[in-house]
Amino acid sequence: MFAIGDFARYGQVSVRMLRHYDAIGLLRPAHVDGSTGYRRYEADQLRRLNQIVALKDLGFTLEQVRAVLDEQVSAEELRGMLRLRRAELERSLAADADRLVRVEARLRSLDAGTLETEVVVKRVAAVRVAQLSGEVGGFESDEIWPVVGSLFDQLCSRMTQVGVAPAGPGVTRYADGDASAERLVVHAAFPLTADPDGSAGFEIVELPEIVTAATIVHAGPMAGVVTAVQTLAYWIDAHGYQSVGYPREVNLECPRDRPDAWVTELQEPITRK
Repeated sequence: MFAIGDFARYGQVSVRMLRHYDAIGLLRPAHVDGSTGYRRYEADQLRRLNQIVALKDLGFTLEQVRAVLDEQVSAEELRGMLRLRRAELERSLAADADRLVRVEARLRSLDAGTLETEVVVKRVAAVRVAQLSGEVGGFESDEIWPVVGSLFDQLCSRMTQVGVAPAGPGVTRYADGDASAERLVVHAAFPLTADPDGSAGFEIVELPEIVTAATIVHAGPMAGVVTAVQTLAYWIDAHGYQSVGYPREVNLECPRDRPDAWVTELQEPITRK
């Protein structure tokens, strides 16, 4: 048997916590000395302690932990719960990371009117593309990018199924949706060199030429694209132009697991005021 201090050390918990678990009947000592009150624990009790700590880390209250343990949850079921909780935490961390990128981008955008970022005016040629479309609720990045990512995944899969390879970088573009619901249509597209045979499971459309486009290159995750978007806005206004449509977003570099290494060109159609 182990004294409470040793058991706490092996279990990586505090003595105070073990005393609390004893007080509420969640983990009783194997033996309590009648004269001294010293608690002693057996090695086998580490298993129950591990279950308690794991369930607490899953977000269960101590009352819920008691209920789960009373139902004799197996180690495999606990592992399943832990896997689900880990996935939730990973999603939460990813969302927090995106939020920090957006905050940093907003702070940088305070100086967007004075940034020395190069804006290039050029003609963008017409291009034939394979396209899938969806709807989003607005321009907030946490609204757009889950939808855009899913559309590109589906489009890649469907193009592979019909033996058609992209002929260039992906293009994201936007159009007005249901005005009463403030919806926005988003299109995910890849250039084509040849049309597929038979049913493809995607649209084939011709993106028209942009005669005059103000373009800027954004490096990094799209959660931070607001700096580039607002730099374009300042530049367009300062140089006597006006926007005549939503910008296209051309994914020059987009390694799947490295959003920090993405390179995206924004192409906004403009005309003289």
